[in-house]
Amino acid sequence: MLQVYKHNNGHLEDNISLAAAEKGSWINVVNPDSEDLQLVSMVTEIPTDVLKTALDTEERSHVELEDNYIFVVINIPIILETDSYDTLPLGIFITPDFIITLCIEDTEVMRAFTHNKYPLFYTFKKTRFLFQILYRSATLFLRYLMQINHRTDDIENILRHSMQNKEFFLLLELQKSLTYFTSALRSNGIVMEKLMHLRRSTTPHPLLKMYEEDEDLLEDVIIENKQAIEMVEMYSNILMSMSDTFASIISNNLNMVMKFLASITIILAVPTIIFSLWGVNVPLPFSTSEMGFIYIIGIAFICAIGAIVMLWRKDLF
Repeated sequence: MLQVYKHNNGHLEDNISLAAAEKGSWINVVNPDSEDLQLVSMVTEIPTDVLKTALDTEERSHVELEDNYIFVVINIPIILETDSYDTLPLGIFITPDFIITLCIEDTEVMRAFTHNKYPLFYTFKKTRFLFQILYRSATLFLRYLMQINHRTDDIENILRHSMQNKEFFLLLELQKSLTYFTSALRSNGIVMEKLMHLRRSTTPHPLLKMYEEDEDLLEDVIIENKQAIEMVEMYSNILMSMSDTFASIISNNLNMVMKFLASITIILAVPTIIFSLWGVNVPLPFSTSEMGFIYIIGIAFICAIGAIVMLWRKDLF
């Protein structure tokens, strides 16, 4: 999908064809085919192979500086399904005339811009637009982390009353999500630091025009990203501790059950032995008595009671 946006007099136009794209336009590319990439390459003069790089789901965050464009890849958060989160690479190109974004999916990060719901967003302010995308991504990381934390609390409350495999699989899924977030946030932080370094270098890139308010925005992005890193590390530790704790509880409960069953086995073994002794084919006490059976039952009962008392004193029952 190809869409071209451009701000005119504060209004975001979204019905522009790629061939009619003017300077200051934003080209948003979502899950393109080879024909779409060739069209974008013809208009922007960016090689098709470079455009494909942004569509690789394993691409890590980085910055590439070329004479006619700046290529930035960041990893943005997505929700796969309930209680399952992941990250996707988002490619951002800044050229003398356009800003181009490429992603394999339509994401929540870009939806705020395509729907023109992000404040002070203008397509022709390319550097600021780049930083706004970074800021939007960092805030979504924080939002999803809060959702993971709340979901963790819900799962903990369930596990306190009933330990089922379903809840442990949910904890495992959340741990995987936090691992993906940790990797993405750290690599995004490196990209932000490099952009800040480019701003402060003696020979800044001509396409990276940054004003004082843009630099303030980038500093805010770096702070948000660091906060997200601290939160994801804290939640990861909480999840690991919770998993270890409940694993210990399960093991302890299993030991208690096994101890109880072993005690029952010992108690039942006592009358079994007595009945077995009186079952042999030799003369035995009470074998000629009419009350012999009752006597044997009484002896077995008394021995069983004695076994119970002995186990109880040793805290084994």
